[in-house]
Amino acid sequence: MNLKEHFAAWKKDCIKNKKKIYLSIFFLIMAIVLDYISGTYTDRVSSVVAPDLFLGHFGPMNLTFLFVWAYFFVIVIFFVYPFVFKPNKIHYAIGMFSLFLVVRSGFMILTHLRVPTDAIPLAPPWGLGIFFFSNDLFFSGHAALPFLGFLMFKDKRIKYFMLASSIILGLVVLLMHLHYSIDVASAFFISYGIYKIGNKLF
Repeated sequence: MNLKEHFAAWKKDCIKNKKKIYLSIFFLIMAIVLDYISGTYTDRVSSVVAPDLFLGHFGPMNLTFLFVWAYFFVIVIFFVYPFVFKPNKIHYAIGMFSLFLVVRSGFMILTHLRVPTDAIPLAPPWGLGIFFFSNDLFFSGHAALPFLGFLMFKDKRIKYFMLASSIILGLVVLLMHLHYSIDVASAFFISYGIYKIGNKLF
């Protein structure tokens, strides 16, 4: 299939699924607002720092570049891949990401742990700081989102890129002491639950 034929098929799929795409975008906007409200709430009320077996023996290490940009790259791939190659799945990816934000927001406001005192301080560039909160700990989005991508996508190249990203970013947040071990360990199980629920919804 040449580029012109691919674009024609892409356009046809987008038009066919436009109502689902619009609905998923609306859901995404609502999820982002909820995530922001939950993140600011946890930053305001969290006060307890807990001991952690893993963190007590490793780090902290400054891996800010990976924490910010590798995660940002994963998010871009999460949307760009279906947008370019699977337009009939755009609403599915947007819906799954939105559900991920909603579920994580719920867990955040129930868990008021404060980030470990020796955590590497973050200064995200270019105004990206509005998307990062200090105490949005349970569960780790850095580990959960790429694992969700691993479960969702069928292309082996994307699938195993997402799996590797999930493991690497899970280690990054632990080595930076920006999450507790339970935040990362639980992320894989909760992502699987999101995947199963999302398949029913979307």
